[in-house]
Amino acid sequence: MELRLAQGTPCWVSLLTDDLPGARAFYGALLGWTYTPGPGQLGDYVRAELDGAPVAGLGVSTATGFPVQWTTYFAVDDADRTAQLVRECGGTVAVGPLQAERAGRMAIASDVSGAVFGLWQGEEHLGREAGHEPGAPAWAELLTPDAPGAAAFYSTVLDRPVRSTPEESALLVHGQPVAGIRHRAELRGHPPRWRTHFAVRDAALTARRTVELGGRVLVEPQDTVRGRAARLADPQGGHFSVLEVLP
Repeated sequence: MELRLAQGTPCWVSLLTDDLPGARAFYGALLGWTYTPGPGQLGDYVRAELDGAPVAGLGVSTATGFPVQWTTYFAVDDADRTAQLVRECGGTVAVGPLQAERAGRMAIASDVSGAVFGLWQGEEHLGREAGHEPGAPAWAELLTPDAPGAAAFYSTVLDRPVRSTPEESALLVHGQPVAGIRHRAELRGHPPRWRTHFAVRDAALTARRTVELGGRVLVEPQDTVRGRAARLADPQGGHFSVLEVLP
């Protein structure tokens, strides 16, 4: 039997959009995804797959005026206990914890600065199964005006250490960085947020393809501490990043 991913590991990403058919077509063409139905309790929701391995979820937002956005979920051993820690540390639990049929138990929360994230206690569905091949999630990064506060929050809530460097802080699982925390004093009108990065072979080619499919290039491909990356938007307005991986 497969084991749940270690506590604190980014294990899933999910998009809430106002145009699910459009999002399915866009990401399928851009990242090579195919789709299967997700838990019915989550409404109109599908799982994206790469060669049969689940990598992401896409669902319909039922809240009027709710922004189209990707949400990063962290694996936890006990969603109810972790949700209580979120509250005790000054965060907010907006949804759940609730049972997603037999797939697992989930909650959606926000940290002390308002950045939204998810908790996932996997049961039948443990999270993403693909590695970092093209089309799969490659990195999660928090942009926040209070990096020390965020580091303290996530370290306590997820019971994992955070290592700080001049470039960024990183959440560690078994000594390895699994997610970044980056100080950003000016967020250009956007709230603090977790960025989802998907692996691609060629960031420039993916950026051009995004435009061909009706999306936008927000930040042209450039070198970063993680590798060559670009910041993009889907036709519905959902922001995401792509990160080049070696062949």
